[in-house]
Amino acid sequence: MSSHLHDKERIHEQVREGYGKIAAGQKSGCCGTGGGCGCGSTSVQAVNLGYTEKDLKGLPDEANLGLGCGNPTALASLKESEVVLDLGSGGGMDVFVAGPKVGAKGKVVGVDMTAEMISRARKNIAAYREKTGLDNVEFRLGEIEHLPVADNSVDVVISNCVLNLSPEKEQVWKEIARVLKPGGRVAVSDMALLKPLPLEVKEMVEALVGCVAGAVLVEDTRQMMQSAGLKDIELTPQKEYIQNMDSWEDPLYQKIITHLPKGEAASDYVTSLNISARRR
Repeated sequence: MSSHLHDKERIHEQVREGYGKIAAGQKSGCCGTGGGCGCGSTSVQAVNLGYTEKDLKGLPDEANLGLGCGNPTALASLKESEVVLDLGSGGGMDVFVAGPKVGAKGKVVGVDMTAEMISRARKNIAAYREKTGLDNVEFRLGEIEHLPVADNSVDVVISNCVLNLSPEKEQVWKEIARVLKPGGRVAVSDMALLKPLPLEVKEMVEALVGCVAGAVLVEDTRQMMQSAGLKDIELTPQKEYIQNMDSWEDPLYQKIITHLPKGEAASDYVTSLNISARRR
């Protein structure tokens, strides 16, 4: 096996293990409380990221794990009857938020590579049905580099702070283009780099699971999307998210900050990025 393939498998296993622990409620990832990209109080964080009370009202109690860095369901401007695919769906938060927006004639599919996350999300379906009266969501086990989804079958692809974790981002964007219907759209919130990270930070395993080390430069994201066949690409940095993160007491982020050059903050390197585009 080549070292490149070995590295990809190692990263997948690290992420799978870290998020498996989060799904089980163990302390892992950032915050030391089971968080991932997004840390702090899950309900407060969701509001800060732009989720409305209406969004959260139909949400099963166990769905919001505080792992996001944006609100892709709002970015997507979802419509009735649309088919939506959520990449790295975790506990199902964005799937359950999207469900009522597309209604009974629509469908939302979540894909996650961590079996524990899929199990947790599926357990949340009953509570979602009870709260909304809808039966329009499902969860599939699979890798976002090889989606268990048919060609040209999806109106909207959403994802919340997940693509940066993939060691094969070009392949992910190709898969997104493959499953989208012609003219279908992308609405992703993700972490991106404004400039390269110091080597010590990039090599931190905790940072990878915390959605920092796997991020790539903003313009690299644009190039990958163009190569995959996407158009009308808009990349909008949300630096406030990272600026708020700098003040967190979280031990992981404090550790990262200590490895940055003197006088520099995480927000000098990393941004939350709103990504929108269409398939050609």
